[in-house]
Amino acid sequence: MNALTLVFISMCVFAIGYRYYGLFLANKVLNLREERLTPAVTMADGHDYHKTNKYVLFGHHFAAIAAAGPLLGPVLAAQFGYLPGAIWILIGAVMAGAVHDMVVLFASVRHRGQSLSKIAESEIGKSAGAVASVAFLFILILTLAGLSIAVVNAMFESAWGTFTVFATLPIAFLMGIWMYKIRPGDVKGASIMGVGLLFIAILIGPYIAANPALAAIFTLSKKQISIFIPIYGFVASVLPVWMLLCPRDYLSTYLKIGTILMLAIGIFVVRPDFQMGAITQYIHGGGPIIPGPVYPFVMITIACGALSGFHAIIGSGTTPKMIGNERDILFVGFGAMLVEGFVAIMALVSACVLVPADYFAINTAPAVFEKLGMTVQHLPMLAEQVGEKIQGRPGGAVSLAVGMAYIFASVPFMKGLMSYWYHFAIMFEAVFILTAVDTGTRVGRFLLQEMIGKAIPQFNEKKWWPGIVITSFLFTGSWGYLVYTGDIATIWPLFGMSNQLLASSALIIGTTMLIRMGNAKYAWITAVPGLFMAFTTLYAGYLNITTNYLPKGKILLAVLSAIIMALISILFVATFKRWHELLQIQQTVPDRYGDMVLEVVEE
Repeated sequence: MNALTLVFISMCVFAIGYRYYGLFLANKVLNLREERLTPAVTMADGHDYHKTNKYVLFGHHFAAIAAAGPLLGPVLAAQFGYLPGAIWILIGAVMAGAVHDMVVLFASVRHRGQSLSKIAESEIGKSAGAVASVAFLFILILTLAGLSIAVVNAMFESAWGTFTVFATLPIAFLMGIWMYKIRPGDVKGASIMGVGLLFIAILIGPYIAANPALAAIFTLSKKQISIFIPIYGFVASVLPVWMLLCPRDYLSTYLKIGTILMLAIGIFVVRPDFQMGAITQYIHGGGPIIPGPVYPFVMITIACGALSGFHAIIGSGTTPKMIGNERDILFVGFGAMLVEGFVAIMALVSACVLVPADYFAINTAPAVFEKLGMTVQHLPMLAEQVGEKIQGRPGGAVSLAVGMAYIFASVPFMKGLMSYWYHFAIMFEAVFILTAVDTGTRVGRFLLQEMIGKAIPQFNEKKWWPGIVITSFLFTGSWGYLVYTGDIATIWPLFGMSNQLLASSALIIGTTMLIRMGNAKYAWITAVPGLFMAFTTLYAGYLNITTNYLPKGKILLAVLSAIIMALISILFVATFKRWHELLQIQQTVPDRYGDMVLEVVEE
């Protein structure tokens, strides 16, 4: 199989999945109805609850959910060969990830845009909600720390990339003011203006890097970027969504989707063959990048490219507060996840077109690569063409950028532009990830306000500025500290496990809501992937603790893993008890819209 064949197959699978499975969920399972007013309409406050054009909202939602996972996860999973990752992305994105995102978004819209922990409290019980709150807050802190460290590693000492990322901030402000103050509703005008300015910023980037004085301003160290990112997260969390968060995410979506489409076109033109085998000798474990076997680690590693708990944070955070029509849940929830699945396929292709020896040389430390007994082939030439030292740069970001640049530069009229495309890809990765950080921080603020609000009710007031500022500072400070003091080797493994546990929890909570709504016959749609991923992730957590953390003396990581696993297990037990209670109910009652349900809960 060559790369073009896999790209074509994935496009067909995702298109059929949306057309048939997505519509089945919308019409039969969830019964999405235009006449049911959404929180963006009934609770509009101009700050968090704000009815938003569905295309702008799609851009915001996609930009928020599409973070490091679909870019770096498939690249790291390429260690097992291209086939295991491709199979999981295609099946997982349609049958698990898109279902997860759509059901969580639906549940939050029906529950006044509240967080997943509040939904758990309403659907399962107060004790379950309390456990979920602690677990989800902890998981979100780890997630944002992991995502932010990935941004730090992509941006540091790169004047071109840093300048372009910084340029998106004033451009987003200008777009927000244009769409909501100067020319209300003029999405087309704002889009033309934003994309035009972004294109100019990208073109200026190389000249910024070539000018010593300007390059010095934008060439930042790891520590400097580690401080900037939490400050940005704090500002994005405090300001109204229309002013920075939504327009910036919408703007970055053009860059994200545009780049992925260009990459697909490049693959069509170049038609590169896979250099990595369909399956490698590392499927049984002992790999230099991922030490465990293909199951369960291919699923944990790919994460957001097929299924992600972080999406539940966004789907029950900012997005449900901006949905203006319940029918848009299909387009925004199901559709955005399938696009992310396609991004994951592109990342996998970019890694697998590299010669295996070159791929492992980039993604492992020099001492580890030396033990593999491999000899690099094109790496010296690639390093010279991109103008950077690329060997011994683990984490996936550099090998992805090299793979993308190799494909772009192989297009006939783009030969000789390898360095340009490499630095463009590094900037693209940073923007891709950073848009999830701003939205995740805002959602963390919502969750923390809910938790503190139980003791101090005034924190529940969404417009109370002291509460907004205090919770934003506390939450941003928590993950910001981990970013400043940690590294990707210590944070990423915990992020991968906790992220998938959160996804399985969200699917199980969604199953509870389906049963309560009288749709038990469709409960398998969420229960099967939820239970499968619960077992898979708990097994991966056990292997991480026993074969990775404890042998290396990483006691803190082992304890943190055990705590997360215990909290989620408690939530599962409470959920199963709730299923049993609901299934004993024989008669249905009407809710306020006339739908017959087993039990009415506060929405």
